[in-house]
Amino acid sequence: MNQWYVIYLIAFLAGAAATLALTPPVRKLAEVLDFMDRPAANHKGHRRPTPLLGGLVLFAGWSGGIVAGIIAARLGWVPDFRDTIFVHLEGLALASRQLGFIAGAAAGAVILGLADDKFALPASAKFIGQFAVAAIAVAGGGVRIQLCPELDGISWAVTVFWIMLMMNSINFFDNMDGLAVGVIAIAMFFFTVISALNHQYFVAVLAALSCGVCCGFWFYNANPATIFMGDSGSHFLGFITAVVATQVTYYHAENASRLSLLVPLFILALPLFDTVMVVAIRTLNRKPFWIGDHNHISHRFVRLGMSRRTAVLVVHLLALTIALATLPIYWGEPRTAIVLTIQALLLIAVITVLQFTLSHSAETREK
Repeated sequence: MNQWYVIYLIAFLAGAAATLALTPPVRKLAEVLDFMDRPAANHKGHRRPTPLLGGLVLFAGWSGGIVAGIIAARLGWVPDFRDTIFVHLEGLALASRQLGFIAGAAAGAVILGLADDKFALPASAKFIGQFAVAAIAVAGGGVRIQLCPELDGISWAVTVFWIMLMMNSINFFDNMDGLAVGVIAIAMFFFTVISALNHQYFVAVLAALSCGVCCGFWFYNANPATIFMGDSGSHFLGFITAVVATQVTYYHAENASRLSLLVPLFILALPLFDTVMVVAIRTLNRKPFWIGDHNHISHRFVRLGMSRRTAVLVVHLLALTIALATLPIYWGEPRTAIVLTIQALLLIAVITVLQFTLSHSAETREK
């Protein structure tokens, strides 16, 4: 069993190495193609034109890692792990077909994001494209949140909504250098741990690879960013995160917790909470919820006097703190899950009160 942990580490390192190596040439390509994010056309706060093809880097590193892994497993290029992998080759053959649809849908998410980065698509066109991407993953890739076997149609609809929600949530959350990719790297680490504990070997490999891809890209995307992931990257990461999350939301006899639906909600608590908050604020202000502003949790930390880099660090620490609660939930009983859920909600409530109260006081003093 220890060999699988080595395989997870290899997947992580392969993903990180791929994006570390691919980012510089793709960054040059973006400059040649004039695929740039210009300060006058955005609200991100950077001062110079920045390459926007980060989504292409993320997808290339992720898909390249998958292809290399499947080829290596089938041809036995890793003799030290041959016996470990061989007993699962039949499952790999079945998963490969589903993974093909998922990879195709991921490519569609990247293309949709690239089109939006270049041509600023209307919201309706983006939603239609997101629905198509989600439908491909659900119908062809077998991605499903199993709420109840007798309610397959409802499960189908809920899963499509979940994928679209995450694509938009990460898109909204990508508002400061290194913020979104760091939070997703943390999320993928915990998805790796949970799926490994569930003996979901290929899900854990996929999550570890995704974590590595994010970590490698973070090196270039952290403040001051030399490349942005753009909508192509946020759509891709939102899609992959949603897909991986659906795979850890089921119960089996070896799992001590029947509250597996809480696992992704804890791991992704901050981007989901941030999305709910900004949508509520924009709706109350009678503004379109899809138009960006500076009401995100990271922006409110900046208004409290933090630098952008410090605000991103605080958000990452909060994401890590809340995600750590998934392990007691996985190991524990319902009472443990209830207490941790209340604790996480209270933590978010305290942060919200402090942000709104202190930032409002600062704005009042400035006036």
